[in-house]
Amino acid sequence: MTVQIATTRDIDACLALRRTVFIEEQQVPEADEIDDLDEDALHILATDAGRPVGSARIILLDDTAKIGRVCVLKDQRGTGLGAALIRAALDAARDHAGVTRAKLGSQEYAIPFYEKLGFVAYGPVYLDAGIRHRDMELTL
Repeated sequence: MTVQIATTRDIDACLALRRTVFIEEQQVPEADEIDDLDEDALHILATDAGRPVGSARIILLDDTAKIGRVCVLKDQRGTGLGAALIRAALDAARDHAGVTRAKLGSQEYAIPFYEKLGFVAYGPVYLDAGIRHRDMELTL
């Protein structure tokens, strides 16, 4: 595996990955997945031999980097790619002056994954696109 992870302006590649993972696999309604925040967000794209295999986006809000839309194609799961995407997103967040915290909304089943990366869950469970989530944060 020759995975490259970097920030990208190729929003279409990120959207295609999100369509596969969220809309097709998880049955998230397109209206809930596609929003008007992508143009202003930072995007992280993972490619394997040039093929897009994972992505994440970061919305910067004052001192907080909100990481979201984290997805990895099914054939790449369990390889460490998801953790590498999150580490790349955290590095990108740290590159912005004044950003001192990362936040994300984790699907409930993925909380242990994010805890291993240093995130701490807080607040109640809530539904996002009909899927149980919980907010998590990490001090940068």
